Amino acid sequence: MGELAQQGYHFNVMRRAIELIDAGGPQMTLETLAAQMDMSPAHFQRLFSRWAGVSPKRFQQYLALGHAKALLSDRFSTLETAHAAGLSGGGRLHDLFLRWEAMSPGDFAKGGQGLVIFWGWFESPFGPALVMGTEKGICGMGFAAEAGEEETFQDLLSRWPNAEFIEDPMFLRPWVLAAFGVQQQGELPIYLIGAPFQIKVWEALMRIPSGHVTSYSEIAEAIGSPRAVRAVGTAVGRNPVSLLIPCHRALRKSGGLGGYHWGLPVKRAILAWEAARLEAQEAGAPKAGAQELGAQA
Repeated sequence: MGELAQQGYHFNVMRRAIELIDAGGPQMTLETLAAQMDMSPAHFQRLFSRWAGVSPKRFQQYLALGHAKALLSDRFSTLETAHAAGLSGGGRLHDLFLRWEAMSPGDFAKGGQGLVIFWGWFESPFGPALVMGTEKGICGMGFAAEAGEEETFQDLLSRWPNAEFIEDPMFLRPWVLAAFGVQQQGELPIYLIGAPFQIKVWEALMRIPSGHVTSYSEIAEAIGSPRAVRAVGTAVGRNPVSLLIPCHRALRKSGGLGGYHWGLPVKRAILAWEAARLEAQEAGAPKAGAQELGAQA
């Protein structure tokens, strides 16, 4: 089984496990969860830790509905902080730097006329992913775990109604492998196709490091439109390149998750996955073998 296929399999297993963790609450043991998954505790622990980077219990803490408030407190990034960290020239994802170019406003107004967009379906850590790209880089990425493949395809297709779309996953595959951490690539090109205000918002999002979050109001302040919080929220929601342009890292100032175009369960899973991966990187390899879900890694 290839690495991308394994990621897809792991997500399907983890999606069910996340539902059970939500339903069972903090008292659920590893044995109980593994039994409901028809796996041995040891096998489930290894599988879960490989996907999440931490134990099921630790991930449960990141998955909690109230964890957004903790992220805003402990992992909040202003755009100034990101700039000081040297991230302003390229968004950071794993050990990957994003290089982006924006379509001109005049070309965007043509609805993609004259543009050739290649597309393909791939497995990802968060379920089936539809990826689109031009010769200049990835321009679209959507997740179908909640919306379904047909709705996801029509959604991205409608963004650029006058473009020519060609199914060619092999053209996109090297970028996709890099995007999902299967192989390393120094820079991953992204082609931003949107209105000028949207592109400002998306560029701001790409300065937020993986495992960190920001707020809609912080983005509005950073792009020089402090009163345009609602417009910022709309632009975040219209982001066509999920994960790479990390709209999932934008939260309400109150600590609420806000919206997510591909479904809040996917947003929660991505935020928890990134936070867990960051913790694993900071602490070293995750510990395995905790015999109850209530035992912290």
